[in-house]
Amino acid sequence: MRILAISDTHGQHNHFPKDYFREIDVIIHAGDTTNYKDVYRNEAEFWDFYNWFIEIPVKYKILVAGNHDAFLFHKRISKAEMLEKGIIYLENEETIVEGIKIWGSPYSPSFGDWHFMKDRSKLSEIWKNIPSDTDILITHTPPKGILDLSFNKEGKLEFCGCKSLMTYIKRIIPKYHIFGHIHTMDGIENAGTRVLPDLNTIFINASCVTDGKFNMGLSSWGYIFELNK
Repeated sequence: MRILAISDTHGQHNHFPKDYFREIDVIIHAGDTTNYKDVYRNEAEFWDFYNWFIEIPVKYKILVAGNHDAFLFHKRISKAEMLEKGIIYLENEETIVEGIKIWGSPYSPSFGDWHFMKDRSKLSEIWKNIPSDTDILITHTPPKGILDLSFNKEGKLEFCGCKSLMTYIKRIIPKYHIFGHIHTMDGIENAGTRVLPDLNTIFINASCVTDGKFNMGLSSWGYIFELNK
């Protein structure tokens, strides 16, 4: 199957060319479809994304939320409603697509007053539920040290991903780990792929915008790969 991973479109989804999804079998969005923090403004953003996502001519559509997705955090639409429209929404759970086992979670380490966040000390309560035979892992947060260089609360550069998530990845060894959350920024390229020499997992930061420049549209088109069971 030909799979497209995207993330962090932040309301800029309409910038994808209409023919970009040709010959794609699965599209995975790893969170932050929207931008506004409050649920009222976020709702309009979500419906715009939702209607666009429904119309994409791809057989399987998988969605995980992110810290900006207030409308999804407040459960203003159900998983059943989305599934009726052909969208598989994952919130700390698994789906199987043509034999490929996919597990997704919207959570990331706490940073500011956003959504789907937990203290770093409590995130292992989520990660321990990832099945050991997962083929594709989707989390909004990166694992610590992988395409996650950004500024901390003190304004200093650091690797901002989740350390405990990396611990579980080393145990599970999924074929692919798709995430977003930490964008490319001036002088720092986070979007892209990474492979570690001692781990048979391909890491994909699928974020599609540049930090601080959302109004300029997309700076990445995500990542396309093939995987068959």
